[in-house]
Amino acid sequence: MPYIVGIRFKRCGKIYNFEVDDIDTKQGDLVVVESDFGISIGRVVVGRHFVDSMPMELKKVLRLVNEEDLRAVEENKEIEKEAHNFCIERVKARGLQMKLVAVETTLDRKRIIFYFTADGRIDFRELVKDLAARFKTRIEMRQIGVRDEAKLIGGIGVCGRELCCDTFLSSFEPVSIKMAKKQDISLNVGKISGLCGRLMCCLRYEYEGNMEEISSDDEILIEDDDTVSEKTEIGISSVLSKLEQVDVEEEPVETTAQTELAEVEKGDQSRNKLSGSEQTEYRHKKFRHKRRHFRK
Repeated sequence: MPYIVGIRFKRCGKIYNFEVDDIDTKQGDLVVVESDFGISIGRVVVGRHFVDSMPMELKKVLRLVNEEDLRAVEENKEIEKEAHNFCIERVKARGLQMKLVAVETTLDRKRIIFYFTADGRIDFRELVKDLAARFKTRIEMRQIGVRDEAKLIGGIGVCGRELCCDTFLSSFEPVSIKMAKKQDISLNVGKISGLCGRLMCCLRYEYEGNMEEISSDDEILIEDDDTVSEKTEIGISSVLSKLEQVDVEEEPVETTAQTELAEVEKGDQSRNKLSGSEQTEYRHKKFRHKRRHFRK
């Protein structure tokens, strides 16, 4: 009968079962395993335990991590950094509408995995050829969602703490706007959405309703360009209407100014008939009119 251990490859990733034979492992140990993607290093999070039967054949734990493996990990970090910079350069050169999130390589360097996000399907066949020609190994491109991007990058939420998906959530559960309504939370998109633009995962923590009724289709998505442009057009229309109202209100002012100008012109004709003090007052009045007209 086999002994198995639970291994996690990322800090809060999924737990995978591996068969362990005569290797003495305990919780917290770093081990080298043969996964579906190649030779990788994982951490034991579920200690060695016995099972009666297994539904499927499991991969095996090869050995405990040694100094050579740790040196290989440090060297792989340099390769990942180089691959990240080169991939961004080729993406820009080929004009691909995609965002590179992270790069990961296996311990034996037989495979390099590129994680990216995009709005739709991307034809990256030529990009893969460029990467394979540069690094001489197998290239794998994985398109991920906005939640997975936040999980890989990490960050600080509106609560001031690190993101839940980057600290302890091992999987994403559906979150619905119904949860916010049930808890009497303000339905302001900016307040109930996380850094990924989706509803915050913590809305599930104090929700006491039926989880089976929750569907991911109810989630709030990031506003698309059409919605933003529509709002912009509405804003511009409101500004133009206000300007038109201002123009209508200013018409009587312009009429008054024209009337004063006509009076001044008539006064020019009779200026010579005025006395000295009256001519001085007339000049002051004409000067005030010109200054008002200049300000406008």
